[in-house]
Amino acid sequence: MRATKLRYAPNAGDYTAVHAFDKRPVVLALFIDAVIIAASAIGGGRVTLWQAILLGILQGATEFLPVSSSGHLVIVPHLLGWPDPGLALDTILHLGTLVAILIYFWSDLWRLARAALKSLRTRQLDDPNARLAWALVVATIPGGILGVLLQDYFEQLFGMPKAAASFLLVTAALLLLSEYLAKRELPITAMSWWHALLIGLAQALAIVPGLSRSGSTIATGLLLGYRREDATRFSFLLAVPIVLGGGLYQVYKVLRAGIGGVQLQIFGAGFLAAGLTGYLAIAGLLMLVRRRSLWPFALYCATFGVLVLTGVLA
Repeated sequence: MRATKLRYAPNAGDYTAVHAFDKRPVVLALFIDAVIIAASAIGGGRVTLWQAILLGILQGATEFLPVSSSGHLVIVPHLLGWPDPGLALDTILHLGTLVAILIYFWSDLWRLARAALKSLRTRQLDDPNARLAWALVVATIPGGILGVLLQDYFEQLFGMPKAAASFLLVTAALLLLSEYLAKRELPITAMSWWHALLIGLAQALAIVPGLSRSGSTIATGLLLGYRREDATRFSFLLAVPIVLGGGLYQVYKVLRAGIGGVQLQIFGAGFLAAGLTGYLAIAGLLMLVRRRSLWPFALYCATFGVLVLTGVLA
């Protein structure tokens, strides 16, 4: 389906439209859920190649949509009777979607990096790109601190589907609240360091499975008064440092423990599936938020969470 892709340009009306794809993200997430739940699982043992690919598609489709990819990676394998994918595979899949962000926002990230370095030389923040770059740095700090201090606790939650389902309800509540209360007037160039810190705190709390990282950061941005497309863009850019830092640390742990050739192939297949699907999900959501509200995602999270908690999906 023909659509447009948004590129940010502070001095050119904020957004420039170029050709891209509109994949109807909500329908995509529901479809992927249906395919995976309907698929037959290979019983016993560790995650298979086919399972890793399906989990990669699930990760890519849900990472950037406000529906919690980590929550889906906890709940869906449980529903299918698959072995726990574990934090290592979860991290690899997140790195796949990180590559999708880097490719999609490469020009934006390059511009922000150059502006930040220039501001260090000149000791000035008159460039809006420099201010945005440092706002992203400030927003990254809470997640980094919380991830280091509470890593062991968060790893335990990845084996608790009921907890992930409960936090899906929290995600739904946040999305609904932000849609009804938000003014959506401020451009991303108005991002203050205080606002960036609050959005960073929302991202830090979203480390728990079921509480959507993109959902919590977008909702916080909306509640602070930012336009929906600007809050979404800031959320995507904010994913880069936190996912990169956490992912590289987890990769180090996996390599240190040793990884076999077969397992490496499985991780690689999941990585590629997550990256390709994630790129399409980014394009779809950025198109969607310009014209639609986030309430369908809230409805999806609430429905999925309730079905798991009540045992309808068990």
